[in-house]
Amino acid sequence: MIHSLFLVNASGDIFLEKHWKSVVSRSVCDYFFEALERATEPENVPPVIPTPHHYLISVLRHRIYFVAVIQSEVPPLFVIEFLHRVVDTFQDYFGVCTEAAIKDNVVVVYELLEEMLDNGFPLATESNILKELIKPPTILRTMVNTITGSTNVGEQLPTGQLSVVPWRRTGVKYTNNEAYFDVVEEIDAIIDKSGSTITAEIQGVIDACVKLTGMPDLTLSFMNPRLLDDVSFHPCVRFKRWEAERILSFIPPDGNFRLLSYHVSSQNLVAIPVYVKHNIIFREGSSQGRFDLTLGPKQTMGKAVESVLVSSQLPRGVLNVSLNPSQGTYTFDPVTKMLSWDVGKINPQKLPSLKGTMSLQAGASKPDENPTINIQFKIQQMAISGTRTRFSLAVQEHCGHQVVPNALGNALVFAVGSLCCLCQYCPLQA
Repeated sequence: MIHSLFLVNASGDIFLEKHWKSVVSRSVCDYFFEALERATEPENVPPVIPTPHHYLISVLRHRIYFVAVIQSEVPPLFVIEFLHRVVDTFQDYFGVCTEAAIKDNVVVVYELLEEMLDNGFPLATESNILKELIKPPTILRTMVNTITGSTNVGEQLPTGQLSVVPWRRTGVKYTNNEAYFDVVEEIDAIIDKSGSTITAEIQGVIDACVKLTGMPDLTLSFMNPRLLDDVSFHPCVRFKRWEAERILSFIPPDGNFRLLSYHVSSQNLVAIPVYVKHNIIFREGSSQGRFDLTLGPKQTMGKAVESVLVSSQLPRGVLNVSLNPSQGTYTFDPVTKMLSWDVGKINPQKLPSLKGTMSLQAGASKPDENPTINIQFKIQQMAISGTRTRFSLAVQEHCGHQVVPNALGNALVFAVGSLCCLCQYCPLQA
């Protein structure tokens, strides 16, 4: 399946490579570098690049390209999912997945890759199993390994590796039994100047942190499961029961894991929690223009809109801006023409605004394209899709587990937004 893996940094340099079957020359990455040069943005590199003798399948995470070399035809999504699992494992082990972190822990990286793939085929990809095989690096363990010459490789095979539930080790014991489930939703929407929604969709995930003794059997049900499309599950979920009853039944891994991801595409079910009022004016034959922008919350059920960041790509004819923000700070790059406004938290009693003038190039004509206003925000304790959950717990051992519900259906709900507003110019006579 996967013959080799190359890690390429933002400068286009290969800083790590791993081979499982036979050594593949670095020259195979020349096809990838050619595609990288043709791409207008780093994200636009094709994920699958065919070559005369190989296929190059890549993902971009944290400004690092993970390029897998395949000699035979395989499902590309299978390889892409594995590459994402590699990145998530590095991030879980080292805290961050950066070039510096990988170089500082290069021995652990090679040990992890050796365990995750066996002769090029995925073997152990669960974080809690890998941590039994390869101990996470610590300062004390690194010092001991340096003095004694030992490694982070575990001396015993994980007890759950040969069981029917390989994602969970046996003999788990905790003094305090607890389980946390976080519902995180991201909304991507485009609205026009009048505030009408053109497109809107929601991408959601449920992340879990389970610390329960024994072999617990959990059940999670949704009050409105028909809202969820394109659902992707963790291997622990019993898929047949989901198909029959729309209920998640599973024996969870020990520790942190992603239970499922889903998609909501019904526009009538997506309530945009932020509204925008804007007025961008360019005066023909004048060296000045007007820029007015006001933000406000809408249908947030009293929840605060936080971490608001506004950005807009202004036309090339704009030389500079002189704006007055009612809150937060703004920056303008005269080279890229990118205007950024860090608003922070929106106060419904005093709506944030950004108003002022734009210095225009003398004699500049009306811009060919209308600018867009991109807004990013976060809302805690709110599910934009209306997702509500119910949990139940079945204990196979006498461990004293207890479910303690909270006000939001036993889950922490966290919404992340990305909003794109289409602007229209108001040209005025000088």
